[in-house]
Amino acid sequence: MLNSLRPFLKKILEPIVKKLDINPNLITSTSLIIAILSAISIGTLNIFLGAVLIFFSGFLDVLDGETARYQNKTSKFGAILDSTMDRLSDAVIIVGFMYGCYISWFIGVLAIQSGFMVSYLRSISEAKGISNDVGIAERAVRLIILIISLLIGLININYIQIVIIILVILSYFTVIQRLLHSFKYSK
Repeated sequence: MLNSLRPFLKKILEPIVKKLDINPNLITSTSLIIAILSAISIGTLNIFLGAVLIFFSGFLDVLDGETARYQNKTSKFGAILDSTMDRLSDAVIIVGFMYGCYISWFIGVLAIQSGFMVSYLRSISEAKGISNDVGIAERAVRLIILIISLLIGLININYIQIVIIILVILSYFTVIQRLLHSFKYSK
């Protein structure tokens, strides 16, 4: 999804990126800090602020890559740092949901594990020479679903767990899609 939106996002981000004189790795690290603040907000029952902060963290995650490309500062370490911060951000946000008792620990563990598997399959496939960004629930979609769950929670808090269960199902479906894609192109 994000790759199909990249030309549109580039038009939006280009004016911002041109004005930034900051190391992209600092933007990446800031994204994790914002995700931690989101988790704290969610865990302390301030779900609207949590939703806003998830959005801002995701925005920074897109901005860091565009900044690196614009400044010609892409690097293997930057890619590793970005992926690591994304996984930490994803996990800490779900922990915020668990701490606030919006979801059970079991659903929380499945949400973390399924999200990690989606990313792992892409990484391991690419390490084997197979491009694998297929699937319905890549990271951008998962973040949008988390935001939606919180916004729905403003109306009725009991629906948050249902939306997170849907997220888990979509994530595991994406795992299957990526496994099948890898199988198809590994012959």
